[in-house]
Amino acid sequence: MFCIEVENVSKSYGQKLALNSVSFRIPCGEKWCLLGPNGAGKTTTLKLLVGLLKPDSGIIRVGGYDPTSQEARALLGYLPEDATPYLTLSVRENLEYIGALRQVENLTHRVDEIIDYLGLNEFEKSKVGTLSRGNRQKLAIALAVLHRPKILLLDEPLNYLDIPTQERVVSLFRSMQDTTFLVSTHIMSIAQRLTNSAIVLVQGRVVWSGSIPELRAMGSEDEPIESVVARLMTGG
Repeated sequence: MFCIEVENVSKSYGQKLALNSVSFRIPCGEKWCLLGPNGAGKTTTLKLLVGLLKPDSGIIRVGGYDPTSQEARALLGYLPEDATPYLTLSVRENLEYIGALRQVENLTHRVDEIIDYLGLNEFEKSKVGTLSRGNRQKLAIALAVLHRPKILLLDEPLNYLDIPTQERVVSLFRSMQDTTFLVSTHIMSIAQRLTNSAIVLVQGRVVWSGSIPELRAMGSEDEPIESVVARLMTGG
């Protein structure tokens, strides 16, 4: 079964074509990344999948459902780039509010668990507007995974995090073995740590897709995988 299906999807912003007949399918439980330069259409793809945007043409299915449906939203967790939780609520209030909307079972225990895991104990009563960018990012990650989503969409998930926190977040994501992942990033080391397969987007088109070992094998023996990806992105 495919948990993410994108078929001939195009999306424009005015005269700018952001996605041009993009197609890919991700089987349930697999971990994929979206690679591409700035402006390639990675964030647009995630916003379409989560139902924040509608395609100009083409078909999108998330867990077999339209992305704007309640069924799809119940399956999804989403971490946008530069996420901004509710600034006037505290860390705990954000989690309790979203958890209630998500109908999370044993909510107090789940909130306690994730606050502790991500090291937010010191800030749980602090208003989000007073937090550092790194602590806001930790909260945004907590909000994305609070309901144990079946499908998780992540846009540059390790932004703003210090190295110890990055390691904890990577461990958290790796523990979600049955969850389908799509991670948008332009940093190859993050892609390799969190995912097994890649879709390369350039100027709104898919130019390559396959496993990361296949991607690595396209280069010479001592060539960094970043060089292989750079060639794909530049048409070299």
